[in-house]
Amino acid sequence: MAKINSLTAKIADGKNSLFQELYGFDDSVLKEQSSRYSALMAEFQKSYGSDDVELFSSPGRTEIGGNHTDHNYGRVLAGAVNLDMIAVAAKNATNTIRIKSAGYPEFQVDLSELAIDESQFYTSSALVKGICARMKQLGYEIGGFDACIDGRVPKGSGLSSSASFEVLVGAIINHLFNDGKMSAVENGIIGQWSENNYFGKPCGLMDQTACSVGGLITIDFKDPSKPIVKEVDFDFVSTGFALVITDVGGGHDDAASQAEYASLPTEMKAVAAALGAKVLREVTLEQIVDKIPEIRKITGDRAILRAYHFQGDNQRVVDQVAALENNDFQSFLKMVVESGYSSYMYNQNIFDVVHKDDQVVSLALALSEMVLKGKGAWRVHGGGFGGTIQAFVPQDLLDKYVETLEHVYGRGSCHKLFIRAKGSIKLDL
Repeated sequence: MAKINSLTAKIADGKNSLFQELYGFDDSVLKEQSSRYSALMAEFQKSYGSDDVELFSSPGRTEIGGNHTDHNYGRVLAGAVNLDMIAVAAKNATNTIRIKSAGYPEFQVDLSELAIDESQFYTSSALVKGICARMKQLGYEIGGFDACIDGRVPKGSGLSSSASFEVLVGAIINHLFNDGKMSAVENGIIGQWSENNYFGKPCGLMDQTACSVGGLITIDFKDPSKPIVKEVDFDFVSTGFALVITDVGGGHDDAASQAEYASLPTEMKAVAAALGAKVLREVTLEQIVDKIPEIRKITGDRAILRAYHFQGDNQRVVDQVAALENNDFQSFLKMVVESGYSSYMYNQNIFDVVHKDDQVVSLALALSEMVLKGKGAWRVHGGGFGGTIQAFVPQDLLDKYVETLEHVYGRGSCHKLFIRAKGSIKLDL
């Protein structure tokens, strides 16, 4: 633990090496981040009265390859980004967790009652309760703490604000009560378990792992209890292309749309089940094609198309990693576009058929193709049905691309990002 005055002095100008690793080298950005942390520490002291605190940061993530492959034990390519959630936290010597996030009322979690409560599905308190329950089951220490959180990972942006939050909470408990002994990968697994069981969302494991581990990584989920995480040595900055994530909005929270999202892993697994398997990673495309006449009677055609997408994108991740490691960036860009088309035509997570007039992602992809065809790459980003798209934009087209997209989706909707090396961490200043 450290005194707030001491921490504030250490980050006064933002020009320390850790801040530069997290946020880049732009002086104005570093100064703004320094002010952000200082303001959050002041808010913590005002809210909870403690002067001894720890600082934490957890990044958002960008999915670069493998769209909706993780939940069927496939492969992904992902990177942690420089938009993050930060926390000021300290033990409170009680059996209660108190969390106050900027713009939201405080919520509390009583650690004496950790049973699943379906009436609390889709709430932050349920996520925290699930993380604590799972860590306790696995033999880790848990305890009461206070935290103030400021999030810069936009909710619903496809940059995984929920996963960033989950592994941020995991990191806080890990360092406050367990001397940091839990691995980054296990932190991600626990976050996903909580989201599945306590939050009520059947997500895969990519988001939590990418946020927790950091850097540019490829993950193989063939054995989801022991995902194989490999760092990919490639410098995107050197290509002269910008990674742009555009927040196109859209998406619906009603039950019908939630069912649309949930149908993705469910339908893929239904095809696998028709072949006597649990998930699509356990079958081949040839096996699927051979049994299409029988499978479609059980699952319908859309499920088969989604299975076709899985097989293509799962292999594409291997080919994308190979292209990057061989510095063949043009082949990589071509595969990004191929992945995007596959998501649109086969996986069908571009728009919600329940709200078919809202096609914000479809329109954004059309505008991206208009500007970038033959020169860059574009695809849906993350879960789909709204949220964000991803583009790799050459510098000479960056202004035109941003102007075109922001003309439709609003000023500030385009985010130029970089891959940050650190995952969810305690800041050792």
